[in-house]
Amino acid sequence: MMQPLKISLETAQKLAKALGVPIEQIMHMPPHILVNKLLELEKKEKENDPS
Repeated sequence: MMQPLKISLETAQKLAKALGVPIEQIMHMPPHILVNKLLELEKKEKENDPS
């Protein structure tokens, strides 16, 4: 049994919104996939933020 990734509800909601999937799906993703998605999201946000 894999440990669920300890991410905040806020982070999970943000990721769910960004990926267009239900939050339950985020909570059941394998941790390594979740980490990759979070990194992609962060990268996109940095690219979109000129400051």
